[in-house]
Amino acid sequence: MDFYDVVSNRRSIRHYSDRPIANELLKKIAHAASLAPTACNRQPFKILAIRNAKLRAAICEACPQRFLPEAPVILVALGDTKNAWRRAGDDHTIVEIDLGIVFEHVVLAATAEGLSTCWVCAYDLKKMNDALKLEAPWSALAIAPLGYAASEALPLQRKPENEIFEIID
Repeated sequence: MDFYDVVSNRRSIRHYSDRPIANELLKKIAHAASLAPTACNRQPFKILAIRNAKLRAAICEACPQRFLPEAPVILVALGDTKNAWRRAGDDHTIVEIDLGIVFEHVVLAATAEGLSTCWVCAYDLKKMNDALKLEAPWSALAIAPLGYAASEALPLQRKPENEIFEIID
């Protein structure tokens, strides 16, 4: 799929079929994640592709999104706050930006492969980290169902480009 087709077709999908996802597709998505840039190339992330029913149930306990259990895979984006680049002066970690770039690579790769996703950050972080048995410096910064859409996505509703992008000469 052409890049502009991918970004035009990507939607947040909230209903999934139970069709399984081939390992070949997960490997392509993993490759896309490995190519994502991070500050100073520190790569303070890990993406989990969870099929295990027991672990998926524990994740769903920490996340109230009703559509999450429908997808055959739940992606979890982990950030390593200790090893992420920090801005000089205020020591602010940039891990969320790194993870945002990486996870969007994952989401766009999934779209290119005919799969659907939906970024989810609305969950109980402590319960999520406990469900995944994570310890510092790791934390679950985002999750997404991954699967085949159960139905066609609705058309996008977007602001006009001149409201969101300005060229200043």
